[in-house]
Amino acid sequence: MTVYERGRPGEAQSGGESRIFRHAHADRRLVAFACEARRGWRDWEERFGCELLSRDGVVALGPEADRRLRVIHETGGVRARAIDRAELAERLRPLGQYDGFAMLDEDGGVLRVRAAVEALSGALQDALVFDEVLSVRATPSGTVEVRAGGVTAEHGRVVLCAGAGTAALARGAGLPLPVRHSAHVRLAFRVRDEPAAQLACLLDRSGAFGEPAAYGDPLPGNAAYAVGLGEAPAHDDGSLLDPAALVTLAGRIVGYVAQALPGLETEPCDVRHCRASELPWSSDGIAVWDLGGLVVLVGNNLFKHAPALGRALAAAALGDGLEPILHPEAKLGMQGRA
Repeated sequence: MTVYERGRPGEAQSGGESRIFRHAHADRRLVAFACEARRGWRDWEERFGCELLSRDGVVALGPEADRRLRVIHETGGVRARAIDRAELAERLRPLGQYDGFAMLDEDGGVLRVRAAVEALSGALQDALVFDEVLSVRATPSGTVEVRAGGVTAEHGRVVLCAGAGTAALARGAGLPLPVRHSAHVRLAFRVRDEPAAQLACLLDRSGAFGEPAAYGDPLPGNAAYAVGLGEAPAHDDGSLLDPAALVTLAGRIVGYVAQALPGLETEPCDVRHCRASELPWSSDGIAVWDLGGLVVLVGNNLFKHAPALGRALAAAALGDGLEPILHPEAKLGMQGRA
């Protein structure tokens, strides 16, 4: 096995210390897939001997949270429930006054991204090739050729999972992908009080604090909280339509924190920029194109599903077939699909 990596593993779309792991999805199939991923994260914790997925839960606000709670209950396998104002304040101390619907995904939490990437990279150390892949293509002999900066190699099967670079490499292999590109900014803010022993992640689509959608998650130690919202649209080549859009997004985040999270300092203590690649049917959409020797993964918010996706992609690469829900025509992640 060979793993081609352009730079330090986990420093592109998966960069930073944390990501939210949640079961709150509009598609019941994706809720079930998240449950499979959660079991995988727990297996990896036992294997590597460290926490990778916290047990602090995820709080979701607004009418959409109510709808997604019903989807979770229909699917089963997740501890999730509506909570009152008192429990909301206990679970998410930095949050301001809020009187609308709130749910708690008890089995969700924050992923320790850096710890996970370091553990997985260590396990694959002998297989890593640090080089930039310029092209992948099927050969007449049925193999897949990979050309990187200092490498030309043929492999029996290749899994293409290059984040924002996937669409360009797939296009070179003759596969145009329906991907929309954007950029994202996430700011971190210090918690005003002493760090809480338990601090939930936040998914806010209530509109109660001046933004239609925002999210937040605690950094290791719970002394700081990362917050993000919105996106900066990009051209097909990844360049931003408006480079100043990231500045605007950062300003909106600061304004949101001032309204929604008075328990945080208003001056950011850290920043993270990243690119995003989204399928047209959902911001949670996932799809895999299986071209025989070449297997291509596309989607947004993929890191949280890494254990389940890894197993599915490995099975496809070994010729055992691809799970039906991952085929593009299944439109995994689409609202109302079951």
